[in-house]
Amino acid sequence: MDIILAAEPEIRLTAFLSVLAAMALWELAAPRRRRDIPRVIRWSNNLALVVIDTAILRLSFPILAVGLAVLAEERGWGLFNIIEAPFGLAVILSMLLLDLAIYLQHVMFHAVPALWRLHRMHHADLDFDATTGLRFHPIEILISMAIKLALVAALGPPGVAVLLFEIILNATALFNHANINLPRPVDRWLRWIVVTPDMHRVHHSVDPRETNSNYGFNLPWWDRLMGTYVAQPAKGHEGMTIGIEQFRTTRDLWVDRMLIQPLRGPASGHALDTSALTPTSRNSLWTLENTVLGSRVTQKGTHDETTYVLAGRSGCHTPPASTGQHGTGH
Repeated sequence: MDIILAAEPEIRLTAFLSVLAAMALWELAAPRRRRDIPRVIRWSNNLALVVIDTAILRLSFPILAVGLAVLAEERGWGLFNIIEAPFGLAVILSMLLLDLAIYLQHVMFHAVPALWRLHRMHHADLDFDATTGLRFHPIEILISMAIKLALVAALGPPGVAVLLFEIILNATALFNHANINLPRPVDRWLRWIVVTPDMHRVHHSVDPRETNSNYGFNLPWWDRLMGTYVAQPAKGHEGMTIGIEQFRTTRDLWVDRMLIQPLRGPASGHALDTSALTPTSRNSLWTLENTVLGSRVTQKGTHDETTYVLAGRSGCHTPPASTGQHGTGH
């Protein structure tokens, strides 16, 4: 076990490059959607951003999540070390709680305007493929790591659990952003155990009702439990528009423009912004409000007509006739 943890950087890099290469080949062999932007523009800038993010992260933190978990084990820090939880149970619970934290963090980055300014860069990509899953602003990466370190310190998870979680999270982020064409029956069953590309692509729609749904990166259960799950985009996967209303030029895909996006334009389009929503789109906002407040939400119907029943009030809407006219989404 110590040998595995000591080789963390090599293991994670090998897994990352292997999954990225596999997704790239799969996208070439069986794409789900037609590409609108030349791959060389998006891939070169998205991958350059990964290098910048990694360098800033390594320079900003003297220790990262796996290292802190190992240190916590050695010194008896955190809940699981204090109660001396069985190793297997601690591994499973740690991975579940870390994934839940990622879901809640994602909701928070949609709901808080200042955080949305950072996070919208991820959703301003004009196409949707594996490299979209790597496209995050450096400040968001730093905030995310700070939250993760605080959680690791509080829980005291086994180092191997954190390593497994990081590898799986990176792999599923590449997978569920990939432009791959899964057979529909496979997608229908697979999305009960992992977030699939079709499930997560809904989240990258310009339609706010779809933008503010499907927050999961790895496990799909949180969206179903919290009432933020939307099965399919209203206009279909081939007809939907990817991105947000702002930053829709090819020049906005360059890394220099991505880095200054948080400073440009209004913070419109965050999940609690009602200014740009139509009355029908406000139903999805009710769902998010109750996710944040912890209320129970029951979602009924199909993607053609969805009824949300929550906190004693209900609303019914049909998808808008066109996307791209109701505010920003990501």
